[in-house]
Amino acid sequence: MADAANTLPVTPPLGRAKRKTRSAEEDNKYYTAGQFQLVWWRFKKHRLALIGSTLLGLFLIIMFFAEFLAPVSGNTRNVDYLYGPPQKIHFVDAQGQFHLRPFVYALSYGMNPETFLLEVTEDTNTRWPIYFFVKGEPYKLWDLIPADLHLYGVRDEGAFLHILGTDKLGRDVFSRIMFGTRVSLSIGVIGMFIAFFLGLIIGGIGGFFGGRVDEVIQRSIEFIRSIPTLPLWMSLAATLPLEWSAEQVYFAITIILGLLGWTNLARRVSSKLLSLREEDYITAARVAGSSDARIIFRHMLPSFLSYIIVDLSISFPYMILAETSLSFIGLGLRPPVISWGVLLQDSQNVKSIALYPWLFTPVIFVVLAVLAFSFVGDGLRDAADPYSR
Repeated sequence: MADAANTLPVTPPLGRAKRKTRSAEEDNKYYTAGQFQLVWWRFKKHRLALIGSTLLGLFLIIMFFAEFLAPVSGNTRNVDYLYGPPQKIHFVDAQGQFHLRPFVYALSYGMNPETFLLEVTEDTNTRWPIYFFVKGEPYKLWDLIPADLHLYGVRDEGAFLHILGTDKLGRDVFSRIMFGTRVSLSIGVIGMFIAFFLGLIIGGIGGFFGGRVDEVIQRSIEFIRSIPTLPLWMSLAATLPLEWSAEQVYFAITIILGLLGWTNLARRVSSKLLSLREEDYITAARVAGSSDARIIFRHMLPSFLSYIIVDLSISFPYMILAETSLSFIGLGLRPPVISWGVLLQDSQNVKSIALYPWLFTPVIFVVLAVLAFSFVGDGLRDAADPYSR
């Protein structure tokens, strides 16, 4: 009986067999996947990167639909509510009754004769219901489509809604942040692409040819990087003529930031190409008669494209902070252009900190944008080499 028992085949449990089969299929799928698919799988496991991607998606929605999301235009004034604090949104009224539709109370306000400050009190007898998808100020979506539909607003006669308060001219802070998001992020995108192409071209030339060409490029990069960044921005921005229009200043600041932001990428591209130019496939392409430009852009740069994408994500915060800093000190964008830096110009004194703290709300958006790009950059950096673990 013992010998018979010893000769019986040992059958593994069904669940274990399925796990082995599934593991083999996963291994086969993993080792046959392409580079970008591997990067995507690794990126999805990075939670902070996913959070950053979600935030960037929200910022993109704001950029494209700012007119719809904002209850009023960025320059619409409420002269009866200057430096008005944010209105509180309620679901429960003063009598303790719950309301499905959110509302704000009507306000009574006046100037304090002793402090000369606006004092606001809620009139709990009058409610202003908040509606979604309401008609308001007309606008042109993308300067093409006439529309007057806004995401939210109030319909009562004489009612108004400022969920983030107003500035010194009575302009809605939330609406101005929506429009400022479009300008600040568009500067980041355009400036980043300018720096991206300059970095690829200049770094590619230095890394491919090496020798004196690379030496000149590297010394030029070191010279540019040795100049203190903020004084350099200030000196270049200060040379812009005062009679230039807001659009001209916008494009000039964008180009300046792009022309100064290519050095990091150029250095990385150059060092990488120096190590790749002696590889066998590069020699084969050269023997086959490929031009220098084709070898650089069709064979060498795609070999480390994932790292270039990481550099792109890191360049965004640099551009955003540069524009915000220049506009904050008055050397960047100028009103009537609305950007995060322009919005923060109203909060440069102690009085604003003490009495009107809601004017600092754009800082939250700047911080979120910088963190979002940083998180995405970290996720891309970790996913760029899927075989590292």
